[in-house]
Amino acid sequence: MGYIGLPTASTFATHGIEVVGVDVNPHIIETLQSGELHIYEPGLRDLVKTAVENGKLHVQAKPEKADAFIIAVPTPFKGEKLADMSFVTSAAHAIVPCLREGNLVVLESTSPPLTTAGLVAPILEESGLKAGKDFKLCYSPERVLPGQILRELIENDRIIGGVDRSSAEAGRDLYSAFVKGTIHLTDATTAEMVKLMENTYRDVNIAIANEFSRLADRFGIDVWEAIALANKHPRVKILNPGPGVGGHCISVDPWFLVEAAPDITPLIHTARKVNDSQPEFVVKLVKKALGSLRNRRIALLGLSYKADVDDMRESPAVETAHLLVQEGAKVKAFEPYKTTAEIPGLELVSSLAEVFADAEAVLVLVPHTPIRTLEPEVVAKLTPARVVIDTVNTWPQDKWTAGGFKVFRLGVGRF
Repeated sequence: MGYIGLPTASTFATHGIEVVGVDVNPHIIETLQSGELHIYEPGLRDLVKTAVENGKLHVQAKPEKADAFIIAVPTPFKGEKLADMSFVTSAAHAIVPCLREGNLVVLESTSPPLTTAGLVAPILEESGLKAGKDFKLCYSPERVLPGQILRELIENDRIIGGVDRSSAEAGRDLYSAFVKGTIHLTDATTAEMVKLMENTYRDVNIAIANEFSRLADRFGIDVWEAIALANKHPRVKILNPGPGVGGHCISVDPWFLVEAAPDITPLIHTARKVNDSQPEFVVKLVKKALGSLRNRRIALLGLSYKADVDDMRESPAVETAHLLVQEGAKVKAFEPYKTTAEIPGLELVSSLAEVFADAEAVLVLVPHTPIRTLEPEVVAKLTPARVVIDTVNTWPQDKWTAGGFKVFRLGVGRF
């Protein structure tokens, strides 16, 4: 019942399907049963409330017999950027006692190629039933943007890959309950590859933007101006640089391909290394602005992996904060969408007043709306800091300079 499972369960439930939401975390179950949420997503609270109140969504710790089972568990890292498939394995084992002839099982978790056929199917077949013959099995990746999940679940095209054609068709029949986008059928391994390709494509394009920011810094130009001009070419669309790439998709998925085929993925591997090292480039920018970081008081704005979400998984902002602390800086961090969060080794505060109070410099890492809309005259009253380090081109430099701040921007080699 996480960032994908809960919206999916609630969407099915509000489209007339009876849903049992399963999670092994007692806190999550208690939170949802009490009518509260453990994650932030615009519109989700009302959707969950409707699903629960109409009696279509029930939340519990174990699965029960059903017509269809959807696995939407995390696939994080373990060791040296290797896919941890233990949650998928556990979920599949939990389904086995409930599996009956004619059932459909769908894996949604982002997974390395061949996971559905090579890992999930053999576990489910411990029931004595055969995938594709006695029960249907398919892979259908989520393809939604945090902050837009509820809309995109319904409107986006959907890819469904079956271990056989009838499995893919069964998946289509299930998701057609709410999907308005086109549903495309393929085989399971192709569907797994499609999800990884989509996020790897984006990762590689972000990596080149981040390298451009480093080159602009060295050559003494403004990367934001250069990108805007380059993008006037009709066949060029360079993305924006930033402090790195995070979240549970773009920063993770390419490693699954590198792990599966390290000998033929040098470009993907290099892009990952570029984006993973971008927080170090940000720390160099902070040093350029402040000199030695020992005992320097820094107000850090934003800890999630992208704007206007509360998801801090694999966040480059968190990594940057840790690196600054390692350099001896005294960092206070403010994440407006998760003011009660706790991160070992970091001091998080719950308000702008607290984060600004005694700062010497302001470091902007995430362009959240509550941060992006701040005015220099307001910030000047809240803090003695008059140095701004902006890594995401959040605040207009001229405006903030006129407001009495010295502004350093990522990818700008002139100050």
